[in-house]
Amino acid sequence: MPIYKVVETSTVTDDVLERILNEWVKKGWNFDGIHFVVKESSKRPSMAFVFFVREEDSATGGEGGT
Repeated sequence: MPIYKVVETSTVTDDVLERILNEWVKKGWNFDGIHFVVKESSKRPSMAFVFFVREEDSATGGEGGT
């Protein structure tokens, strides 16, 4: 059964997104996608939600390593 992880950030820069991706992939999560929140008054994203997924680990009961 897949387990999902959502990481929210209000600092949307390449450095921050790279740090989030590298941190969670290193913990065993697989990158699943990213959603940017853009306000009508600006073309630059104000927030990002980064999605990760992995299979449930029966030994830890689910969310080990979060």
